[in-house]
Amino acid sequence: MNFFNAESYIYVKFFISLFTIINPIGLIPVFIYLTNSQTSSERNSTNIRANFTALIILLFSLFYGYRILNFFNISIDSFRIAGGILVAMFAFSMMNGTLLQNRVQIKSKNVSSNINNQSTSYKKEDISIIPLAMPFIAGPGAISSVILWRMQYSNLYNLIGFSVVILFFSFFCCLTFKIAPYITSIVDDIYIRIINRIMGLLLLSVAIEFIFNSIKTIIFSYI
Repeated sequence: MNFFNAESYIYVKFFISLFTIINPIGLIPVFIYLTNSQTSSERNSTNIRANFTALIILLFSLFYGYRILNFFNISIDSFRIAGGILVAMFAFSMMNGTLLQNRVQIKSKNVSSNINNQSTSYKKEDISIIPLAMPFIAGPGAISSVILWRMQYSNLYNLIGFSVVILFFSFFCCLTFKIAPYITSIVDDIYIRIINRIMGLLLLSVAIEFIFNSIKTIIFSYI
């Protein structure tokens, strides 16, 4: 019990990292847009499937992502720098307000393509798993971040703690999408954009920390 009290800040930082990268608040307009034609029960089902799938993806990345890196002989510090750069790119997109716009544009193209091909029905699973679960929720940034945290804190207690945080975050994300229609009815779009930019700034700080620590480790290894 004392261990978790002493290390609780790690899990708080991990949760904040997931929150800033995935940004469920910023995904509310996307979720509403994708499920606009669904009934309330269908929207709830889509919400549960999407977050459960994202949960499985993130847990798999937590336990097996580093093994994939070892298979390709990729060092921890190299992956931290690459992951930090990737996360930083997400952060810049969030601060510029282009990430959400690109997400909606990509989905609009897919919807237009399906409308032109009316002989093929658009399956609900395609919405919940692709693109909601991946890449919107468990995207490259989130997967990279999970692997980075796992490699930095790799003992059994941390793995259990990270798993609990991912589970809690999935529940939080599911609850956020559940109340999304109510949020959009009382919160103006401009406030969501402001939140996106603030989250982008926090995310950029996390990315810089990953890159700086990795470069520092490489430099000191040659001294």
